Amino acid sequence: MYSGFRVFFACALLASAFAGAAEFEGTGRVDFHGYAGCVKLENESCRVVLCHQCGGRVLEYSWKGTNAMALHPDGAGKVYDPAKKQGGAADGGRFDIGPEKVIPPHPDLWVGAWEAEITGPRAARLTSVRDKATGVQLVRDFELDKASSRLRCTQAIRNVSDQPKEWCHWSRTFAPGGGIVAIPLSPTSRFPKHWVMYGGGDTIMYNPRDEQIAARDGFLLITGTPANPKLGMDSAVGWLAYLMKNGLLFVKRYPVYPDRAYNEVAGLTISIWYYKDELCELEPIGPKNNIAPGQSASFTEEWWILPHKYPSSPAELDLARLKAQVERAARQ
Repeated sequence: MYSGFRVFFACALLASAFAGAAEFEGTGRVDFHGYAGCVKLENESCRVVLCHQCGGRVLEYSWKGTNAMALHPDGAGKVYDPAKKQGGAADGGRFDIGPEKVIPPHPDLWVGAWEAEITGPRAARLTSVRDKATGVQLVRDFELDKASSRLRCTQAIRNVSDQPKEWCHWSRTFAPGGGIVAIPLSPTSRFPKHWVMYGGGDTIMYNPRDEQIAARDGFLLITGTPANPKLGMDSAVGWLAYLMKNGLLFVKRYPVYPDRAYNEVAGLTISIWYYKDELCELEPIGPKNNIAPGQSASFTEEWWILPHKYPSSPAELDLARLKAQVERAARQ
């Protein structure tokens, strides 16, 4: 009888622990975009839905019901088949590691199945497999603010191999296309116009011209579809903004390290992939990490969604007002 009581008591404690984990404020599970049991983080105005079934990404980052993530209907519910090495979807709020021209293909990280756990009030962790191709395991922690839209996103790169690794953080967040990218310019740049354009093959144009891209009032603006979709910048200011036609301003803040090496081919701190009116990919890039076996390196982005009226034309965008709003409402 005493043994039975101990078993009952242990089961009760275990059930209580699971119940407590499920009852963290602003958390839950939800079916979304064809995936069952996604982690949900929410406050009164903002909701985040995380996908662990295919790539450890953000499916929803919404303000009062309007999603700032771009999702393709054809990708709903798709997962990767590791046996066939095919399948999966890679839209929404993606993250990655680089540099892209050096790192081997890593589909198990990119679109493979991850583990998900709720870790606290409006907080969750997604953990990848131990990837043989890159020698690392990725851990992504997300924490939504209690009242605002601030979403803290931290990616840790764990070296699970027996060799040093030099991978860098690379964010690859898809937002709805057709908006205006605003990047504050540093006083100096290694590029003549503060940006480069990737052409066909391995071509990088260091002094490009494009009528959809121009500097104004201390900002680099991308206002429409450029001749080639992939662009790169070396701004060291540490934030970028994307104004969408739905009246939302998507802001990312992230650290920049002028004294560290950035190991992308062009030494980028930002890449933008602007594809017609369909997609705009917002990509802060981190510096090279020197990660010894058993060690890890992390990089944190902080996201905000702010209401901001879309102008009648790009020329009407008040950049002083936009900057003031970011400095006031999107602070770390």
